[in-house]
Amino acid sequence: VQLQASGGGVVEAGGSLRLSCAASGDIHGSINLMGWHREAPGKQRELVAVITNGGSTNYADSVKGRFAISKDNNKNTVYLHMSGLKPEDTAVYYCRVLVNLAGYWGQGTQVTVSS
Repeated sequence: VQLQASGGGVVEAGGSLRLSCAASGDIHGSINLMGWHREAPGKQRELVAVITNGGSTNYADSVKGRFAISKDNNKNTVYLHMSGLKPEDTAVYYCRVLVNLAGYWGQGTQVTVSS
């Protein structure tokens, strides 16, 4: 399974970005969960948002009301819509996918929010 993430960049505080992560390879409709984590300098990687195969979502408290996770089953792609961005959202964002209960990480995409 390969994951290709994109959509990071530099944005001013209050701005918006959309991250995408496309899964390919040996999937065959067996994606259990898709999500996004982030790792800021000097901090541990943390969960940002997840969406299950059934469409249930869960968010870190720090992003509730600002970020929205969605997916396109036909494209095996997960999205993270980020709005109201804050400087503390600056991090490398990684997508993670569970396929047949095995976890896979994407390569990471940098999001930088300037104040």
